[in-house]
Amino acid sequence: MKNRVLGLLLLVSALFVPKVAQAQIYAKLNALYAVVGVINPQLEFVVGPHSSISIDPMFSPYKTIKWGERNDIHAQCGILQTEYRFYIKPEARGFYVSANAGMQAFDLTRPYLFQNGKIISFEQGFGRGFGLMVGIGIGYTHTFKERWVVDAFFAFDRMWSWYNDYFANGDINLFPRHQKEPKYPDPFNGSAEWLPSKIGVSIGYKIFDPTAKRKSCKQRRVERLLNK
Repeated sequence: MKNRVLGLLLLVSALFVPKVAQAQIYAKLNALYAVVGVINPQLEFVVGPHSSISIDPMFSPYKTIKWGERNDIHAQCGILQTEYRFYIKPEARGFYVSANAGMQAFDLTRPYLFQNGKIISFEQGFGRGFGLMVGIGIGYTHTFKERWVVDAFFAFDRMWSWYNDYFANGDINLFPRHQKEPKYPDPFNGSAEWLPSKIGVSIGYKIFDPTAKRKSCKQRRVERLLNK
């Protein structure tokens, strides 16, 4: 599975890198994540009338956070996603659907939904490892003031993770819950599940527009001809 995801990333790069060099480029920042101190800048390259490629790194810098009565929730991770977006309207505006692939590294305490009478609860230990993901998403982009954009989005991915489990005191867990228990102690574990991979509202600005550059060149040529 790792080879398939990496192969998909290479294929997307080979198909779109030549177009990216001549694309309109938007630089964005996820305001929803920024409010809680999570870093999530984005670069979107408009590669066709209805198509764009987005490069989407995310980093949570928190070694631990406080949640309820606990102050030992590990919440440090980094994700790098590449996303293809298809816009219903031209010029990267309005509603779009997307497909993404990416990779991650993490030091996290696993959350649980609707368990032990709580909406969100956490396991006692934590895991450190890496993973791959492939998924789909939806979003809406609104352009204003010619170069500014607001981008609201949500994506849901199949995630494959490989990690070591640790107890809350930092000791490694030699007997984590494996799907198939090994013959000998083995702290290395793995899992696969569908999870939300990103959600947010980004504010962006068009930092490069080759069409505007071509227009200005034409205008200069016209001005030179008129001045002769």
